[in-house]
Amino acid sequence: MTSPLEIAANLTVAASILLAGRNSVHTWWTGIIGCTLFGLVFYQARLYADVVLQGVFVLTSVIGWWQWLRGDHGHALPISRVQLRTLGWMLPAALLASMGYGLLLHTWTDAYAPFLDSAVLVLSVVAQLLMMRRKLDSWWFWLLVNSIAIPLYASRGLHLTAVLYAVFWINALVSLRHWRRLMREQTDATAAADATHG
Repeated sequence: MTSPLEIAANLTVAASILLAGRNSVHTWWTGIIGCTLFGLVFYQARLYADVVLQGVFVLTSVIGWWQWLRGDHGHALPISRVQLRTLGWMLPAALLASMGYGLLLHTWTDAYAPFLDSAVLVLSVVAQLLMMRRKLDSWWFWLLVNSIAIPLYASRGLHLTAVLYAVFWINALVSLRHWRRLMREQTDATAAADATHG
């Protein structure tokens, strides 16, 4: 049975994710509340990597909130892409970190599915760090995270959370498209401003 805590966590995080997809700064404070609630939900489900992840989300949400407002020399950050060479080291590092943390959880705790849980943790941290910098590519990572998280959460009886992550998967796809359009508009506006002043 779905607990009131899980319902509250799902509703709050759903609002945060939808706000992120709309490129709204309000994603951050709603995320702080929702992630705090989810930390308790995942602790009860013995998904310890996810508990750590919620703490990381709270911390990065505070930083992301500031960066989105003032992170580009006092101005709001523009949407941009991650450089290919950055992805070239980021992906192998994420794989190694997932395996390492999974091994740690497997060896020292009673964690359920420690390697999958660790993959959700590490890939979510990567996605969140990219989101903090308003990188379009964060949505590709969220698609991957959600693809792993849906069956993981369903297997622990967190059915509402699994359904929410299925909705997050769809939201990530829609948001990727929306952010692409915003980035094109932003590029066109910058080019027009440069032409006017040049």
